[in-house]
Parts: sequence; C-alpha cells; structure tokens
Amino acid sequence: MAVLPQTDRAALELLHELLRRSHLSTPSDLAQAVAEVAASIGASEVTVYLVDYEQAVLVPVSARDGSEDAPVPVTGTIAGRAFSSTTILKADGSHPGARRVWLPLLDGTERVGVMSMSFEEPDISDALLTGLERYAHLVAMLIVTKSAYGDAFESVRRRKPMTLASELAWALAPPLVFATDDVVVAGMLEPAYDNGGDAFDYAVNGRVLHLGIFDAMGHGLPAAGVAAFAVSAYRHSRRAGLDLLETHAAMDHAVGEQFPDRRFVTALIAQLDLDRGRLTWVSAGHPPPLLLREGRRTQTLPTKPVPPLGVKLDAGAPTMATEFLEPGDHLLFYSDGLIEARGPDGTMFTLEDMSQFIEREAAAGQIAPETMRRIRHAIIGRERAELRDDATALLIEWRSGSERRLLPQTILPAQAETD
Repeated sequence: MAVLPQTDRAALELLHELLRRSHLSTPSDLAQAVAEVAASIGASEVTVYLVDYEQAVLVPVSARDGSEDAPVPVTGTIAGRAFSSTTILKADGSHPGARRVWLPLLDGTERVGVMSMSFEEPDISDALLTGLERYAHLVAMLIVTKSAYGDAFESVRRRKPMTLASELAWALAPPLVFATDDVVVAGMLEPAYDNGGDAFDYAVNGRVLHLGIFDAMGHGLPAAGVAAFAVSAYRHSRRAGLDLLETHAAMDHAVGEQFPDRRFVTALIAQLDLDRGRLTWVSAGHPPPLLLREGRRTQTLPTKPVPPLGVKLDAGAPTMATEFLEPGDHLLFYSDGLIEARGPDGTMFTLEDMSQFIEREAAAGQIAPETMRRIRHAIIGRERAELRDDATALLIEWRSGSERRLLPQTILPAQAETD
C-alpha cells in the first residue's frame, strides 16, 4: 500500500476536517471554521474575501472572534489580481520572514472571491501550494452551497441598499461565469443594486448551449416581474424540449395572456451547437448579436426580428437566423441600455465603442469575465458616468482555448511573482 508524502497527507486532512465541520455548520460559522482548520498546518491571518455585486471590491467575511480586515479594491491590488486573473499569488507577510498567499475562490469557473493566509516560513513548497489550492476550491463550493441556508454571504457582498426589483432579478440570474472545454459564458447585470427590467439565462444540455436575454418594458418592480415571468416561461419551454420557434411561440403566448395591459418583453433566444459551432437564434424586438472574429473584425449578425413578446401584432411567423462560428469567435448578446450609457464627459457609449472595447480586450488576452467586469467599469463604474437604462450582456467564446485560463495554476511561475 502506497504511503502519501507528509504534505499530501496534510492537504487531505485539511479537506476532510473542513468537510466534517461543514455538515452541521451555518453560513455564519464557515469563515471561522476555514481559519481554524487552516491553522492546523501553520496558517495564520486566514481571511475569506467575497467580491461585491459591482465586482469592484473584495469584502472580508468576519470570523466569530470579531477580527476583520478592510475591504480591498479589485483594481490595483495583489488580492484583486489574484481574483481577476484566477491565479495564486504570493507576497511578503505582515512581519519579516513571513509569506502571504492569495488564492482565488472558484466554484467551477465562477469567481467567488479570494482567500489569504500567512505562513512563518518564507518558502512555501509546491506540494503545499497544491493542497492550498484544493482547499480554496472546497471553501468556494461551500460558500455557494451554504448561501442557500442563510444571508451571511449575501450581506457581505452588498455595499449599497438593493431594490426589490434587483432582489428579484438576482434571485433568477444564473452564475455570471461558466465554462467547459468548448465554450466560455460571462454575464453582466447592471445596475447591480437597481436593475428592474433586464434578465439573462443560459444552460448547457448535452452538446447544446442555450442562451436567452430579456428586456421588459419599463423599470422597477413591475418590469422586474414581467422579466421574471419571461425567464420562467423560457426555462419551462426549454426544459420541455421545445425548439427555438416553439419556445418563442410559447413565451409570446404566455406573456400576452398573463400581461394583457400592453406590457411586453424584448427577447433574443439562441442555441449553439458546441460540436459544429452552429448558432441559431430568434429575435423578438431585441438588438442583434455582435460577432467578433479573429480578435479584430466585428460585425452585427443580420436578424429579422418579430414584435416583442406579448405584443398582439400579426407580423407573421418568426425567422430563425443561423451563423456558423469559427474557433476563437466571440459573441455578445446585449440589451440596448448597454449602448445608451453616457461616460463621465457626457458622450454616449455607442455600439462602435462597444465593438472597439471588446476588440482591445481580446487583443490584450483578457478572459471573458474580466472583459465584462471592465465593460461595467467603463460604462458606469466611473464618477459622473450615467446609465439611463438597465444594461445586461452575455459574452460567449467558442473554442478559444481561454477556458484554461479561468483555472488557477497550482504553482505560480517565478517571473509572475510579486513582492
């Protein structure tokens, strides 16, 4: 029988002990349990940080002992770099000779936050880093799982009051990041604390990626309710195995019957064959997809839209559009609020600006979720910037190879280390 090396045994014991403690723990207990279990291998100053809803700040989760670090900006900090690049980083500790490790917290490929811990020894072995990475993965999964049983993590992530409409929008939203070997999906739902009429959804069933983006008329809770109904109708049709045209017909009928007071929803629903790259979509009064090819050539995909969902007009049967993607293609699905935002100088963020922004990010090698975070910062994350309508988007990469970069390297290359 093979005997595990001491570092491997220590890492395995970390996972076993945290799992053991997690079964009967509350969300509020988790940060303390994470710190106490990590202390068994000599880690100190263990802190879990969660990214806020605007993805601008990493906020510490308080332990029961009352200790708490200050929030850390994502931009311009080593913690933020570990989060945005999903890379393990090492830095000097709080006193001479100590070493601090920053580990991305990933639930699959969804960026939950980061975790930091300090060690007295300046040299941290590769084997220990591997064990710490696995520990961070488990912590992230427990945070997501335990979030269903309490509000501790939700309270940490909120830096502003959230409207009832936004509460409903986020309750329906899937994770902002998802990736497989063939595709990367990254989403944005803004303004994070006051979104009232936009929504998106996606699902991977077998070898097909299903996508939907929705924009309900108006704003606030009435619009959020209509958008939520449209998403539910979309999921109901998708799970019943309906094709795109059947799904559109079912959604149109459901919205029209449920909201006969002239409320409507623009929508774009699509399917992507992950093996062949065949994209099909139907537009109900929604802006067409934007295609970025070879990192520099952007084009709007031609679409013949039908009226928005719930509008009683005899516009004929909808047309299902088709496009064959090439490996490395980027697709952007968006609501019109994204290209109606005004920057700090009052100028509008146009579709051309959006295309150029994505081209620059692609050329710089940014991963899709980081591109979306930077778009958010560009349009509303700056002082005096103005968002006149909800802005929702989905960025999809097909066979670009970038999904590998969403996973953290177990060992940080020496040239990428920082002090």
